[in-house]
Amino acid sequence: MPVYEFTALTSTGKKIKGIIDADSLTAARQKIRGQGQYPVHLQETSVKADKTGVPFFSKRFHLGQPVKQHDIHIATRQLATLLGAGIPLVSALNGLIEQTANHSLKTVLAQIKDAVNEGNSLTTALNDHPRLFSKIYVNMVRAGEASGSLDVILERLAEFGENQHAIRSRIKAALLYPIFMAVVGIAVLFLLITFIVPNITAVFEGTQQALPLPTVFLIATSTILRQYWWAVLLLTFSGLATFRWYINTPDGRRRWDLLKLSAPGIRDLSIKTASARFSRTLASLLQSGVSLITSLQIVKNIVDNVLLTELINDACDALEKGGSLSHFFTGNAWFPPMLIQMMAVGEQSGTLDKMLAKAADSYEKEVEAKILGLTSMIEPIMILSMGIVVSFIVISILLPIFEMNQLIR
Repeated sequence: MPVYEFTALTSTGKKIKGIIDADSLTAARQKIRGQGQYPVHLQETSVKADKTGVPFFSKRFHLGQPVKQHDIHIATRQLATLLGAGIPLVSALNGLIEQTANHSLKTVLAQIKDAVNEGNSLTTALNDHPRLFSKIYVNMVRAGEASGSLDVILERLAEFGENQHAIRSRIKAALLYPIFMAVVGIAVLFLLITFIVPNITAVFEGTQQALPLPTVFLIATSTILRQYWWAVLLLTFSGLATFRWYINTPDGRRRWDLLKLSAPGIRDLSIKTASARFSRTLASLLQSGVSLITSLQIVKNIVDNVLLTELINDACDALEKGGSLSHFFTGNAWFPPMLIQMMAVGEQSGTLDKMLAKAADSYEKEVEAKILGLTSMIEPIMILSMGIVVSFIVISILLPIFEMNQLIR
C-alpha cells in the first residue's frame, strides 16, 4: 500500500503535515477528509536508505530529515511500552507513528505498519530497511516474535542501544576538548611560523653572517609553509587517502587489525574494546532466545576486526562439531582469561548469557576508564609539545642575535 505525505487544514484553519497510507491518491484524500481535515497538498513518497543509513525520499529531490540511532532507540522503547500494555501490533505502530517527531522515521514506520497490515511479520518488514535496523535488531525481533515476548525483547533492545549510545557520548565529550585544543594549537603555530617569524628573520637577510642551523631550518620551514602551503596540504591529504585506501584492501586491513591487537600501548585497549562488544552483543542475543551459533554469526560482523571474525568463524565450526566455546578460546591471546573463565562457568551452569553480560559490564567500565585516562593525558602532552615548538622558535631567533652581539663586542 502506498504512503503519502500531506499538508492539510484543520477545522480551525491550522496547517498540519503528516503521512498516511491508502490504496490510491483519491482514497488518501477521502481518508484525510474523514479525519475532519481538508487536504491542501498530497504526494506519494517512498523511503530508501543510503549507505550511511540516512533515509531519502526517492520521489522527492531533497534528502529529508536524517534518522539517528537515538531516534530508533526511543521508538523501540515506545513500541515496547505500547505492546506491553496489550495493544495489538498494528495499533501500536499507528500510535508510534503519531508520536514520532522525525518525519523520515515516521514514513519508515508507516511502511513497516503497512507491511505488517498486509500479513507480513515485523521481522520481514524490518528487513526492508537494513540500513536503519541492524542484523542484531532484526534477529532479536525475530526471536521475540517466535517466543511471544516481543515487548520484552524490544525493551531489551532499547536498553542495549541506549547504553551503547551513552558510552559513545561520554567518550566523544571527553575527546571534544583535546581536539579543540589541538586545532587551536596547530592554527596558532601556523600563523606564528608563516606571519610572525618572517618579519623577525628578515633582519638577518642583510647580514653576511652564517646563520645557526636551527635558524636556517626555521626560515626554510617558514618559506615552505608560506609559498607551498597548498603542496603541504595536498601531500597530507594524499597520504591520508593512501593510508585509508590501503587499510581497506584485504592485505592492508589484515595488517592494520593485527597491529591494533599487538602494538604496545593500544593492544590492551583494542582487546578489551572487542571483548566488551563481543560479550554485550552475544549476551543480548542469547537472552533474546537466539541460538548460540546464529548469535556468533551475527557477532562476528560487529567486532570490527578480520582476525577476530575468522576466529569466531572457527569457533562456530568447533561448536557444530560438539565443542565448547570456552574450550575453543582457551589459550588465545586475543580473548582475556577472565572472559574465557566466565564463559566456562556460564556453559557449565547454563547461564552463559548472564556471565557474558557481567563480563561486558566489567570490560565496558574498563574501556571507558582507560579512554578517559588517555584523554586526560592528551592536554598536558599537547601543552608540552607546543612549549617545545615555541621554545625552538625563540631559540632559533635569539641565537643569531647573540652571535651578532658577540661580533660587535
